[in-house]
Amino acid sequence: MNKLTKKLAAIALLGMALSGSFGCAYGGIATAPDGSVLVARNDLLLFGLLRKIYSCRPGPTGLVCTEMPTIP
Repeated sequence: MNKLTKKLAAIALLGMALSGSFGCAYGGIATAPDGSVLVARNDLLLFGLLRKIYSCRPGPTGLVCTEMPTIP
């Protein structure tokens, strides 16, 4: 293999390896029958390790949110 091919292969492998540990984030919102709002936030950093779910209820100054335990 020549030098250019080796460099391109190394860059491609590095890109594939890093794509699994870095990524985009997404969230979701749903309402519950009791009037609370469930907010889910999932960062794909480290394969979803930073997943968080919040239960929010309307309060006098805005939403009052508490973090809920997540199921792995």
